[in-house]
Amino acid sequence: MRDAITTRAVLIMVGVLLLQLGFALSYMGAFHSPKPHRIPIAVVAPQAVEADLVARLNALPGDPLHVTSVPDRARARARLLERKSDAALIVEATGRTDTLLVASAGGPSAADAAAKVVQAVERTQNRALVVRDIRSPAAGDSRGLSSFYLVLSWTIGGYLAASALNMAAGSKRPTLRRSLVRLAAMVPYAFVSGIGGAIIVGPVLHCLPGAFWELVGIGTLVVFASGAVGVALQSLAGTIGLGLTILIFTILGNPSSGGVYPASLLPPFWAAIGQALPPGAGTTVVRNTVYFDGNNTTGALWILGAWAFAGIVVALLSAALRDRRAHPHAKAAAGAGPGSQPDAG
Repeated sequence: MRDAITTRAVLIMVGVLLLQLGFALSYMGAFHSPKPHRIPIAVVAPQAVEADLVARLNALPGDPLHVTSVPDRARARARLLERKSDAALIVEATGRTDTLLVASAGGPSAADAAAKVVQAVERTQNRALVVRDIRSPAAGDSRGLSSFYLVLSWTIGGYLAASALNMAAGSKRPTLRRSLVRLAAMVPYAFVSGIGGAIIVGPVLHCLPGAFWELVGIGTLVVFASGAVGVALQSLAGTIGLGLTILIFTILGNPSSGGVYPASLLPPFWAAIGQALPPGAGTTVVRNTVYFDGNNTTGALWILGAWAFAGIVVALLSAALRDRRAHPHAKAAAGAGPGSQPDAG
C-alpha cells in the first residue's frame, strides 16, 4: 500500500470525493424542485381594476410573481425586450380574453412558469389567456440552452488551461515572472477559444446565429477570467487551488447561472450567488447580446471584468510575496556591493 499509494495521493482522493459530493449536492439542490419566486412581470390593465389586480397578483401564496404596473402595451413589450420583465399581462377592457407576452429566448423556464401562474389566476376569474412569444430562441436553440453550454465550455476550458500551464511547468513554484508569463499565455488562448466557440454556435450548428464578433469578445473575457482565477488560486494553494476553481466555476457557478432555471425558480442560496459568478454573468451576456440587442448586460460585463482583474492581482501579489519570503536578504545583499565595508560603529 505504501509503495502504491502515497499520503499525498490519499489526500487528493479525499479532495476529489468532496468535490464529487459537492457537485451532486449543488446540482440536485438547485434543480430538484424548481418553484417560481418573484418572477418579474409587467401588467397593463384598465385603471378601474389595475390597483386591485396588482395587489392580488403580488399577494399570491408563495410570492410567485413580482408585478409592476405599466401604462400601455408598448411599454410592457419594451420591458420584456430590455430584460426588465419575464412576462407582461395585457388585460383587455372589453371581452374576457387577456394576453400574456413572453420572450422565451431569455429562458423558456421562466416564461413557462409565469404562464402557468397567470393562467391559474385567470381561471379563478373565469377569464381566458392567450400566450404570445415575442422573442423565441433560434431554430437550433430550441430550449434556449446553447448560451449556457457555450459559457460552460468556455469557463471549463479557461481553468483547465491554467492547470495545464501549471502542470507543464512541472508544478514549479509560481514566481512573479512565471505568473506573468502564464497570465500572458492565457490571452491568446482565450481569444482562440472565443473564436472557436463563436464558430461552433454560429456557422457550424446555427444555435446562436449573428453577433459573431460580439461572441468572440465575450468568450475571450469569460475564458481569460476563468484562466486568471485558475492561475491565482493555484498560485495560492497549489493542487488545492484547482479544486477551489472547480468549486467556484462548476459546482456553484453552473447550477446557479440561470442557464437551466433562472434565479426566480431557484432556491434562495443559488438565486443569490448566480449572477455574481462568471458562469451566470457570462450566460446573461451571451443571451442578451444574441437575442436582445445587448440590453441589460453592463452589470454582467463588470462582474466578468472584476473576476479577471482579481485573478491577475491575486496571482501577481501571491507570487511577489512568495519571492520576497524566499529571498528576504536578496535586496540587501545586492545593495551592499563588493566594495562595501561593515559599519564600524
